[in-house]
Amino acid sequence: MTTTLPAPPETGGLVERHRRLPRFTFPGLFLLGALIGVGLSAVTGFSLVLAAVYAVVLGTLAVYVVSRSVEGSRKAVDRLVTSVVTTAFAVAMVPLVSLVWTVLSKGLERLDAEFFTSSMLGIVGEGGGAYHAILGTLIITGLTAIISVPIGLLTAIYVVEYGTGRLKRAITFLVDVMTGIPSIVAGLFAFAVFAIFFGPGVRMGIMGAVALSVLMIPVVVRSSEEVLKLVPNELREAAYALGVPKWRTILKIVLPTAIAGLATGVTLAVARVIGETAPLLITVGIINSTNLDPFDGRMATLPVFAYYQLTQPGFPPEYGIDRAWTAALILIILVMALNVVARLISRFFAPKTGR
Repeated sequence: MTTTLPAPPETGGLVERHRRLPRFTFPGLFLLGALIGVGLSAVTGFSLVLAAVYAVVLGTLAVYVVSRSVEGSRKAVDRLVTSVVTTAFAVAMVPLVSLVWTVLSKGLERLDAEFFTSSMLGIVGEGGGAYHAILGTLIITGLTAIISVPIGLLTAIYVVEYGTGRLKRAITFLVDVMTGIPSIVAGLFAFAVFAIFFGPGVRMGIMGAVALSVLMIPVVVRSSEEVLKLVPNELREAAYALGVPKWRTILKIVLPTAIAGLATGVTLAVARVIGETAPLLITVGIINSTNLDPFDGRMATLPVFAYYQLTQPGFPPEYGIDRAWTAALILIILVMALNVVARLISRFFAPKTGR
């Protein structure tokens, strides 16, 4: 419904103003439609999924019909799209919230000091912890970053600043292919390489780092490449106009300008590989004691520790399953911490453009 009102004198005519419903009307309409949907589901045989579908469809329909009759078709379409997007967001949040709730409820039972200060050496049932697995995860992830960051960053610099022709296209294609490699293939590759030199039964922490590097390098290359492309060409051209060599321009201008994005990309790449299990099952294995030497023997890591505690919990099995859930909770905390660090780096170390 529209109303035509006199326009101000300077407009020289009439303007059309659409009626607007109060903001609280639409949540109420959606809730009313949802209640009708739940009631309809109860009448036809209650099902939680069916009730949710009815609620969303009827709630969205109620918002659209009322908005179209009062505010017009354009505003009604806007309300419809808003309802659909909000519903999609809510649906996407359901498994995430369920996952976090499940891991928290089951993992907090063993989240105590003993879990961080003791290993599984000599432990069969109750007790024990993941001290050795936490240290192993940190060591192997650190080695992975040491291997992957220089290779990935230098590759991205070459592709953006130097690469031309077929070689650049070949590198880009190979990086895209490596991005889609299954993690188990990376583990098999590292195992095959080390088996050539050390024999088929070799298990070492450095093998796991190499396997994870195969997964991490393409992520670092891609993220660094996109960040370097965002550096304005005017900065490079100004340096070239002053006679600054290209390598020095990259070192002194391009990299400092992009440092926040580069650090964020590296941090997210570390978060991507820290929870990988399949490559570490093949290359590193598991051990109940603490081994801090990645070049000598098996090492424990949190993903593999959680896997073995769940699949081989011992007797009684409840204690091993509790340890598995707690290890999963620690992994989630580590990944969340890395994402928070990436956000902070992006916020505080980004170049300031204002005066």
